[in-house]
Amino acid sequence: MNNQVEVVWHHATVTRARREQLNGHRAGVVWFTGLSGAGKSTLAHAVEETLHRRGCRTYVFDGDNVRHGLCADLTFSIEDRKENIRRIGEMTKLFADAGVIALTAFISPLRADRDRVRQLLGDDFVEVYVHCPLEVCEQRDVKGMYAKARQGLIKEFTGISSPYEAPERPELVVDTSAQDLDASVRAVVELLDARGLVPRSA
Repeated sequence: MNNQVEVVWHHATVTRARREQLNGHRAGVVWFTGLSGAGKSTLAHAVEETLHRRGCRTYVFDGDNVRHGLCADLTFSIEDRKENIRRIGEMTKLFADAGVIALTAFISPLRADRDRVRQLLGDDFVEVYVHCPLEVCEQRDVKGMYAKARQGLIKEFTGISSPYEAPERPELVVDTSAQDLDASVRAVVELLDARGLVPRSA
């Protein structure tokens, strides 16, 4: 006897195309990845501020914020990190369907996990590698997380005791150790302009 309830996707009468038309711009997902301290959250929120001023509907999924609710049950083990990224991928897919430009700020250390999100989102996925040398990230670490990780007080810390696999073919690489925030924001927005996500007339 099959006790599973059949789950069928319900197609809304208000389509994504109609939502995008109402918003005046296309939807998409900008996936910022990089080491802790590389500047992902700072850059994502600065890009959102710029897009918001240009009339775009946006939302930033911040790694810490998501773990307060949606992913509060997950640890930082490799398996739970995979599940964390899977959930965010599914959530951002819904936001794109809602006509929103979703921006994510997650370490998302494993290439395979990011590739699965890319496969899920297709052309909506824009990967931005926020590159910053490990030593610079450590210098920026006001919370002292890297120091604790090197002392063995924090287990499975990315870049120290857990791996980070840099993207091989991201849509954009931003080196936050070599360029300031304004230049980084311009690079991201220019990319979104080129992909047609941002209304040029705004």
